[in-house]
Amino acid sequence: MGIPITLKVNGQTVSREVAPEQLLVQFIREDLALTGTHVGCDTSQCGACTIHLNGRAVKACAMLAVQASGAEITTIEGLAAEDGTLHPMQAAFKECHGLQCGFCTPGMVMSAVDLVKHHKCDTEAEIRAGLEGNLCRCTGYQNIVRAVQAAVPAMK
Repeated sequence: MGIPITLKVNGQTVSREVAPEQLLVQFIREDLALTGTHVGCDTSQCGACTIHLNGRAVKACAMLAVQASGAEITTIEGLAAEDGTLHPMQAAFKECHGLQCGFCTPGMVMSAVDLVKHHKCDTEAEIRAGLEGNLCRCTGYQNIVRAVQAAVPAMK
């Protein structure tokens, strides 16, 4: 028996029935086919599933879909402008080579956007501390930090 939920995802209202135990990341990937949100660890350690819930970064593997009912969600697919123009953080990751294999990139970008919007990130140390909950298996941290630094002026 499903539980009805309604939420706004990337600007579109979505209504579905979900199993009580369905994780938000599963709902996003399987029910909505928004596969940019990755599943990396299922324990909220890696950050690959990071999305924005009501404007704040959260790990979608750490909450149930029913908990998001009534919320507004932005996934990596909803970050760029409708005309395809990249968000300043996405553009900075591209310009600064802040990605290698790309697996961590969506979660890293979503966390970095939240970091710039809501936290202090004036120094390399603050950026590294702010992205602490996101793991890059390719160890591209130097370029990731450079990308965040490059995006800050365009986002302020």
